Amino acid sequence: LGGASLEESDAIRDLMLAALLALFCIYALMAVPLKSYSQPLLIMSVIPFGLVGAMVGHVVLGLDMSIMSVFGLIALAGVVVNDSLIMVDFVNEARQRGAALRDAVIDAGTQRFRAIILTSLTTFLGLAPIILERSLQAKVVVPMAVSLAFGILFATVITLFLIPVLYLVLEDFKLKKTNADTA
Repeated sequence: LGGASLEESDAIRDLMLAALLALFCIYALMAVPLKSYSQPLLIMSVIPFGLVGAMVGHVVLGLDMSIMSVFGLIALAGVVVNDSLIMVDFVNEARQRGAALRDAVIDAGTQRFRAIILTSLTTFLGLAPIILERSLQAKVVVPMAVSLAFGILFATVITLFLIPVLYLVLEDFKLKKTNADTA
């Protein structure tokens, strides 16, 4: 029993290191094309909300968190940034075309709403058969599917409201910093 507990704690430590490495890779992969250090952080800000959604899904379905749940959480971090990335990229493109900041943010939210909702719902519904499966073989992967499905669902709702607001806050902060530097 002591050996199994030691192995589990080693596995969890290794997973945490892998998760940190994955987060760094996600950040780096976005920082280069966006040519920004702050926008990847803005995009990644939805990851904690995805984790909350995954935990809520486990509570709702009466499942305990397991190693497979943690695998799902790590995968979730890569998946939930997609919607935020779509929105931020849309705002950046509109701003490059000369759109005002507020108009670009509003247009991103309204024009990308359907695409974001549909991709998230199809992912959730695609995972639903695994979540609802009660066979012995499926019991192993159900916690991972729950982490992904509920995390995506919760993060999507948050993304639609949080990312536009944070984009405006980030730009206000940059503007105030620029004004302070010139004064």
